Amino acid sequence: MKILHTADWHVGKVLKGRARLDEHRAVLRELVGIARSEDVDAVIVAGDVFDTSAPTPEAQALVMPALMALREDGRQVVVLAGNHDNPYLLDVYRPVLGALGIQVLGTFRRPDRGGVITFTARSGEPVRLAVLPFLSHRHVIRAAEALTGTAAEHNRDYAERFGQLAAAMTADFTADTVNLVTTHGTLPGGRFGGGEREAQSIFSYYFEATAFPSTTQYAALGHLHRRQQMPGPCPIWYSGSPIAVDFGEERNTPGALLVTVEPGSPAVVREVSITSARALATVTGTLGELEAMAPDLTETWLRVIVAEKPRPGLADIVRELLPGALQVDLHEQFRPTQARRRDSDTGPASRGPRDLFRDYLGATGRDDPRVAALFDRLHDEVTS
Repeated sequence: MKILHTADWHVGKVLKGRARLDEHRAVLRELVGIARSEDVDAVIVAGDVFDTSAPTPEAQALVMPALMALREDGRQVVVLAGNHDNPYLLDVYRPVLGALGIQVLGTFRRPDRGGVITFTARSGEPVRLAVLPFLSHRHVIRAAEALTGTAAEHNRDYAERFGQLAAAMTADFTADTVNLVTTHGTLPGGRFGGGEREAQSIFSYYFEATAFPSTTQYAALGHLHRRQQMPGPCPIWYSGSPIAVDFGEERNTPGALLVTVEPGSPAVVREVSITSARALATVTGTLGELEAMAPDLTETWLRVIVAEKPRPGLADIVRELLPGALQVDLHEQFRPTQARRRDSDTGPASRGPRDLFRDYLGATGRDDPRVAALFDRLHDEVTS
């Protein structure tokens, strides 16, 4: 059977104030085109369908038709929640999309209650697919436990409990079925793409590759935006994002994965590039140098670093030369002395909530890295 593995769509993403719905529409259309031209039997969307937990109606209006188009011709379509998604919102979609043959899992489910999906592929193979949506730290490690022990112990606890869940989900894998696992999270050693949510990527949010048994033919992962294979007892891949979501990802190659697999054999994986979205780039130069670059950058979103002395209207001049400029900064050597001091200022006006909370802990004699880490997780969940 043939599978299209994709993840980290981040539909609804706004980049430096610029909505990217048109780009996402083109990207999803390209994914549907790949599913059709390759005649895949199944599609796995491994989390972060949306960019926020409260997606706009416009974002939802892009995703739903895309999922239905992927379902055409009897393809199996499976969608799970990532850390950016609202798992309870996805569970609201579950019965409606389920009636259309699209399997959606927002929250973790036991194997006998929808956590393991069984079906016969159009190519004839029996399939068992274990689905583990993103599991937040607060659901795996209770708050009382998180306030005791060390950070390393918390890391091990999360990884160990994830492994226990994965073992239960894969216990019925047999040699005569196609055995698949999909989840959303971080494996140690994975290379970050640049736009991931850090507080839900490191330390207490990792799991081990040994959680996937050797009876697994393929593990389809989401969360890291760089497409890559991970070492382990079976083929383990991150599909990466089909669109560069932030300037930290400008050197990534957006895409997806085509997976061919049969019972008893490891999957064969082929990488596919997605080219519909605009590229992202950082450029540096004087106004003259930027003007010379302009003809080659008409279809690129830009972070521009201007090597000129500051003056009124400089950013507007840059945007006239480069209409794709979403962020305009002065080169460090041309910043006023006061601005340079402000970059390293430790005063409250220049510090974010995390730094301010740490200042408070220190000032009140409650400095504890475990409490600070809990604040980071809560802040990240609230602001998502």
